[in-house]
Formats: sequence, C-alpha cells, structure tokens
Amino acid sequence: MRRTVLTLIAASLLAGATLPASAADLLATARARGTLKIALEGTYPPFNYKDPKTGELSGYDVDVARLLASKLGLKPEFVATEWSAILAGLASGKYDIIVNQVGINPKREQAFDFSQPYTYSTPQLLQRQQDKAVYAVLTDLRGRRVGVGQGSVFEQQAKTVPGIDVRSYPGAPEYLQDLAVGRIDAALNDSLMVAWLVKTSKLPLRAGARVGKVERMGIPFQKNNPQFKAAIDKALAEAAADGSLSAISRKWFDADVSKAP
Repeated sequence: MRRTVLTLIAASLLAGATLPASAADLLATARARGTLKIALEGTYPPFNYKDPKTGELSGYDVDVARLLASKLGLKPEFVATEWSAILAGLASGKYDIIVNQVGINPKREQAFDFSQPYTYSTPQLLQRQQDKAVYAVLTDLRGRRVGVGQGSVFEQQAKTVPGIDVRSYPGAPEYLQDLAVGRIDAALNDSLMVAWLVKTSKLPLRAGARVGKVERMGIPFQKNNPQFKAAIDKALAEAAADGSLSAISRKWFDADVSKAP
C-alpha cells in the first residue's frame, strides 16, 4: 500500500513457470501439509513486528493471518521476508500467501490472484487536538505547512498541490513532534498509520480528513488455485460476519478498517 511493486514482470514469469496446469490446488497442498505458509516482513508495526517483550510476532496482519489459518483448519507458519523480495518469493513457491498490507492493483493482478479485501485505507491528515481548522481536501492547505515522510507517496501527493509548503522529514516521529508544537500545520500519512499514531504517540494530536482515494489491501497467492481462493474468501466472509475481523481491527486501530469507508 505504501510502496511500489518491484520486479513484477519477473514475478509473473516465475509464477507461470512454477505452477503447471496439472498442479494440485493450493488448498489440497496446504491441507496435506497441515500448515499455511504465510509471508510477512515482521518489521512493520502495527501490522507485523516482533513484540519487544516476548520476541513473538504480533500485529494486525499477524492476528488476521492466524484467524484465517484457524478457519481453514491449518496451523500458521510465518516466513519473515524483506519487502523487496516478498512478491518474487510468492511467485517461486516459497510460501502460500502474503499477509502484509499488499495493495490490490491491476499490475499485481496480472501476476497473482487476490482474496477479497480485508483492509481499506486512504491518505489522511493529522492535526493538533486544539486546532479547529477543517481541511476537507488538500487544496485547503494552500499556504499551510504540511509534514510528510521523505520519499513517501504522501510527499509526492502533497507536492502536486501548488501553494502547499511541504516539509519532508526522515520519519513520523520527527514530524509528529513538530506538529504537536506548531511548527507545521498538518501532517499526511496513511489512515491506518494515522489511527495507530494517534493511539500510541501520546501527543495532543487528532485524525483529520481523508484526502485521497480508497486503497484496498488483499492476500495474494499464485494463480490457478480456484478452490483455495473460494476457501480463503469464505473464511474472510465468515470472519466479517461473526465480528472477529472487526474485533481485530478495533484492537489495533480503534476503528473497523476491514470495511470500505
């Protein structure tokens, strides 16, 4: 969701090379093995990371992956993988799925099949709690100072609007501090991260308006696995219907990000 696709052409070729027409459906393969191999970074809080106290994997994606594996009757087997290699690893069969906030887009769908979305996200503003100004769209911030992560898609987005004084920072901690003390007027990040930052930063900040298109995150897997796709979509639908997916979402974000806004 926050990064561009790397080596998609190579991944697509690998996917075609590693999945002959006669191959067993992924659902049968995983059930014969008894485990669901799940790739994630393990370094991307609040989505997936190692708990500093226990050393165990934790996060929104981890909880979702465990829930889905349980509904499929499988044991989750996590495979920590750097983002730069994660799609190619899926194409080559190193794991069954990726649960790591992978955005669904046409280029990725050329290489992989996706589950139905399990997370929805949009660019969102951060403001000081005491700031009552309403910025409904980015153009409302003309003449204002907006903090963004250096090299991020949000930096690019803010720079497309003439008149915004874009201030780039190494990371969120730096611009959050400047926002809290009034050196900038707003900050721009992903809505999921905004919810997390408001919840955990302990700074007098609040979520502002959502100012971009909705992004859908899904679970990719190799093509030509119709039984697996049906099973994972059914598991997600059941998790939505019984409230377990919403409960995980609210645990991490104090909001239900599993439904389209």
